[in-house]
Amino acid sequence: MQPTEGMSIQRRSLDVEDFIDIIRRHKGWIFGPFLFTLVVAVVGVYMWPDSYTSIGVVRIVPQQVPEQMVQAAVNQGMDQRLNSMAQTILSRSVLTNIINTFGLYPKERAQKPIEDLVEDMKVNKIHITQVQNIAGGGERRGIPAFSVSFSYENRYQAQKVAGELVSRFIDESVRNRSGATYATTQFLKDQVEQAHKELDDIEAKLQAFQTANNGRLPDQMDNNMRQLMTLQTQVQYLSGQISRANQDKLQMESGIQILKDSRAAVAKEQPVEQQTLAFQKQNEKLNEAERDVKNVQTQLDLLLQRYSENYPDVQTARGRLKVAIQVRDELLKEDAAAKKAEATASPDKAAPAKVATNPGQVRELRDIDNRIRATQAAIEAKDMEIAGYAKQMAQANEAVKSYSSRVETVPASFREYGDLLREKEIAREKYVKQDENLQKAQIAQDMEGRKQGETLELLDPASLPMNPTEPKRPMIIGMGAGIGLLLGILIAGALEMKDTSLKNLKDVRAYTQMAILGSIPLLENDFVVRRRKRLAWLGWTTASLAAVVIMSGSVVYYYVTKV
Repeated sequence: MQPTEGMSIQRRSLDVEDFIDIIRRHKGWIFGPFLFTLVVAVVGVYMWPDSYTSIGVVRIVPQQVPEQMVQAAVNQGMDQRLNSMAQTILSRSVLTNIINTFGLYPKERAQKPIEDLVEDMKVNKIHITQVQNIAGGGERRGIPAFSVSFSYENRYQAQKVAGELVSRFIDESVRNRSGATYATTQFLKDQVEQAHKELDDIEAKLQAFQTANNGRLPDQMDNNMRQLMTLQTQVQYLSGQISRANQDKLQMESGIQILKDSRAAVAKEQPVEQQTLAFQKQNEKLNEAERDVKNVQTQLDLLLQRYSENYPDVQTARGRLKVAIQVRDELLKEDAAAKKAEATASPDKAAPAKVATNPGQVRELRDIDNRIRATQAAIEAKDMEIAGYAKQMAQANEAVKSYSSRVETVPASFREYGDLLREKEIAREKYVKQDENLQKAQIAQDMEGRKQGETLELLDPASLPMNPTEPKRPMIIGMGAGIGLLLGILIAGALEMKDTSLKNLKDVRAYTQMAILGSIPLLENDFVVRRRKRLAWLGWTTASLAAVVIMSGSVVYYYVTKV
């Protein structure tokens, strides 16, 4: 009996007896997918070739020299370096070379392009992981080591390829650090050369500026002021010297006039009785001339001890000495001539008292003439002295003008000169800094050459795997059986949901709301029922035997091909 069509009737809740009835009714749909997926899982997992994983461990050896003493020229961290080395080692060219060298994937190479094999090998077969250890307190911390693993169906080939990858990592680390330190050193060399060139250019500009503005530089201002003050003092001194020399010259010219007047008076008649007095005066003049020569000679010697020959006072002293010597020689000649004339004169030929050839008068006239000449020579010396002073004063005035112009032009060149000095200082600091960096880089390069920097060391060589890592057969078989059983349950549930017929008395009471007085069991032919059961058992027995045979065959094939 079925519920009335078109009516929405809520299904009753199922109990354990209902679930057992559902399993009994749909046992074929539940066991069939389970058996099928079990067979498929067993056959697939034993036909799946084994994959062996060989693992090599590389230790990261830190820098042997303290970093406080030598700083490494590589600024990349180990993670970045590992990524960089992995990109190089897992490149297409390297993996292609490894595949061809070790003869990997012979069947796949005939069916797939090499690019697909390289990509599959890089993504699924090669794994690079950091080794972890458990520190105190259960905290996991990374240690300076990493592992390189490779999976392949031949364990010996897997070990060889893993060893090759480990050795390539070690070699690449050495090449990477050596190349980085060499590139850093070369870069810093170029920077040092560039900084040195800039410094030379700025020094050349500064030298040219100093040469073009020599004496007008700001740092020469104090010296210019001192020189200017010294020159002004010298000009004042020379001006005073010229004034005194002009006064002396006027006095000498007045003396010449007086001497000329005296000569004119002496040229007149002279008494005879003054002859003896004239001889005495002549001797006194000679002695005085001798003393003048000695005094002037002494003064000249003192001046030569302090000044050079070109000094004006020295030249004046020499002129005075020359005049004094000339006066003394003239007096000596006059005295000698007077004595000769007196000796040769006879008593009876004595000249009258008023004769103009009186020896005393002659000597006095000669003395006056000599004094006039000496005074004229002194005037000439004074003229020379004044000319020297005037020349020095002209030179001093020119120097004063030069230093004055330097002092006035200092502010104009101060800014440009200051800019050049600052540029030079900046360039020098840059050159010194770059040179220090170059020395550090060269030390770091030498350290890398001696293998004292951070290196990679083989901690565990590539292992020879004894058991396959893939596939995980028990897990796969269990998952296949579970998936088949779940699929059968879902099919049974779907069929039960679709079937709306009344299955038992509970359905009748729930859906018809009628009182049940009794039930009549379904009457079927016993032969038909037995025949149906025999056919069902035969079918399921055959299917189970076939499944067992297929699964056993796949297991036997696996172990036969493995040996």
